[in-house]
Amino acid sequence: MGYEFKVMVADIDEKAVRFGDPKKLTLALAKAKADALLPKIREDAILITADQVIICNGVILEKPRDAREAEEFLRGYNKYPAEAVTAVVALNTANKKRSEGVDIAKVYFRPLAEEKIRKWAASNVVLTCAGGFCINDPSFKEADFYERVEGDIDSVAGLPKALTERLIKEVQS
Repeated sequence: MGYEFKVMVADIDEKAVRFGDPKKLTLALAKAKADALLPKIREDAILITADQVIICNGVILEKPRDAREAEEFLRGYNKYPAEAVTAVVALNTANKKRSEGVDIAKVYFRPLAEEKIRKWAASNVVLTCAGGFCINDPSFKEADFYERVEGDIDSVAGLPKALTERLIKEVQS
């Protein structure tokens, strides 16, 4: 996107924030991350925080706890598409303007063989991504897991570029 950035980790208990609505959940988590990081920023900056969940057949899927849960998630994609719900918060530390939004993209998977599911679930990568899949991971791409994406693939990857750009512009003015 052409910006110089620094990655920071917000020390929050994500499991303490609960909503049944995925938009409300991701937005609440992105806001909590921004609130936790703001006191640590000592210079003028645009703070960007985000959170993502995957919805499959109406169920909110976060990062899997273990390989077994990742396998369950992946089996679900054989029947239903994965809907990536990603919230982004932009906060200008100089003028205190804050803007937020949510983007949704849908991933349609190819039928996944059990062997592929077990192999992917055994990798450590699955535990780092909502829904147990990282669409931009090279091994995921090589495995040819999905047939199409409705919406922006960068949204599925965790940071919707168009939404983020719009929010940055909103807090700069």
